[in-house]
Amino acid sequence: MRRIKQLTLMTAIVVLLEAAPAAAHEDQVIEFGSFLGGLLHPVLGLDHFLAMVAVGIISAYIGGKAIWTVPATFVVMMAVGGASGAYDFGITSAFVELSIALSVIGLGALILLDRSLELRATMGAVAFFGFFHGYAHGMEIPTVAEPFVYAGGFLLGTALIHLLGVLIGDISHRYRAGTIALRAVGGVFVVIGALFIGGVL
Repeated sequence: MRRIKQLTLMTAIVVLLEAAPAAAHEDQVIEFGSFLGGLLHPVLGLDHFLAMVAVGIISAYIGGKAIWTVPATFVVMMAVGGASGAYDFGITSAFVELSIALSVIGLGALILLDRSLELRATMGAVAFFGFFHGYAHGMEIPTVAEPFVYAGGFLLGTALIHLLGVLIGDISHRYRAGTIALRAVGGVFVVIGALFIGGVL
């Protein structure tokens, strides 16, 4: 039990350090170019990173074709949301941020409870959350970036994070200790999402 607690703590720390929020997207683009700047955006944004990992984990829980259809739904709706955010359809940033925080809480809760929704319900929720994650990315496209190249980068980054989540979910569910540790990580996701809503993060 002690080893499980240590594993859970180490995993939470790694996630927090790896996904520290980025403060200057303009600097990323100037330093790395539009594509790599876009690629790093979801990786370095804690709220985006956690939700995208969670989507991958949950798709692995469901199994079968959900392993690719659920993440693909997120990516497609993220592209739609990104285009909408870039042209600013009038959705307030507060509502967008709330939706993203709720995605971290909701998806984290599913991991914590070790449950998955029916496939269509899961895809509906993922489509909703994916749109608002994309909208946030679209709103934040740096002025120095080439928009389509930058968008290609953050969509690829999203797909890679989903793949990471699928691998984590698949491997963890093969071992009892891994399942327990993953549920604890889901609880960490829920807490972090609540901190986003509370304005702490």
